[in-house]
Amino acid sequence: MQSIEERLTNLERINQGAKTILTLEEVAKYTNYSKSYIYKLTSRREIPCYKPNGKQLYFKRTEIDEWLLTNRKMTNKEIESEVATKSVLQQKRF
Repeated sequence: MQSIEERLTNLERINQGAKTILTLEEVAKYTNYSKSYIYKLTSRREIPCYKPNGKQLYFKRTEIDEWLLTNRKMTNKEIESEVATKSVLQQKRF
């Protein structure tokens, strides 16, 4: 039998997945970054956030997802394909 704490944790996790607006604490949990690092990112304007009342930070889940997926690394196959394409294009010029 699951303990009450385990059930509560599972319910919180499910509920968090349904939320579209997150607090600083929720973003820290969601991204697995510390709150201080999230603050640093907001002060550098590197992560999208909202401050409607001038104090508490809020974040849109979709924007956090997009931000997390920036700077994608290409696979070796993609790099090889790009090099081959550039090579063919350069040969056509000459």
